[in-house]
Amino acid sequence: MMKNKILLLEDDLMIAGGLVYALEQEAYDVVHVATVEAAKKMVLKNDFDLAILDMQLPDGLGTAIQETLKGTSTGVIFLTVVDDEGNIVKAFEDGAVDYITKPFRLRELLARIKRILLQQSGDNSQVIKVGMVAIDVDAARVKVDDEEVEFTAVEYKLLLTLVTNRGRILTREQILDGLWDQQGNYVEDNTLTVYIKRLRAKLGDALTISTVRGLGYRVD
Repeated sequence: MMKNKILLLEDDLMIAGGLVYALEQEAYDVVHVATVEAAKKMVLKNDFDLAILDMQLPDGLGTAIQETLKGTSTGVIFLTVVDDEGNIVKAFEDGAVDYITKPFRLRELLARIKRILLQQSGDNSQVIKVGMVAIDVDAARVKVDDEEVEFTAVEYKLLLTLVTNRGRILTREQILDGLWDQQGNYVEDNTLTVYIKRLRAKLGDALTISTVRGLGYRVD
């Protein structure tokens, strides 16, 4: 599957570093630049699915890149400290798909990015694909190599938790916090090991659930 390509225009290197890491963990192809001039060069050389633009840069305004992208299929999100109503309204009037002010919540930003990219692709269904596994979130159904496989409620929630955090190490505590059995009882630590074994047995080679010794589990 081809990765979505994202342009990040941000001159704060600390913010940029964290965002690039988070976006790459979500399997996006990220190009970071710190100036309007560098962004213009990248836009001329590449086709981006999404551009995340700071408003105020050392050599100009992010709106210059929005103007350059007019007429293309690239969606524009402004991520900026500028919260002036006039600027926000103007950005939307000029075609921005979202406007987020700093400080921002990372998980919310990632959710908005995912929603926008799904809308742009014309795919509004909530189907998560990793390896040979496809999870239809709306129907709570799982297909492994195009064959539907039955999972219990807890197994399904565990699989969904691991897959939606793919690339990240989840501690046993983080996983357990989100898992409850059908009667609403807390899933105990030793029971988690059993559920992981069941998932591995049902998934086979379609998906690898790695044990990171001393830390937790990860799906790549």
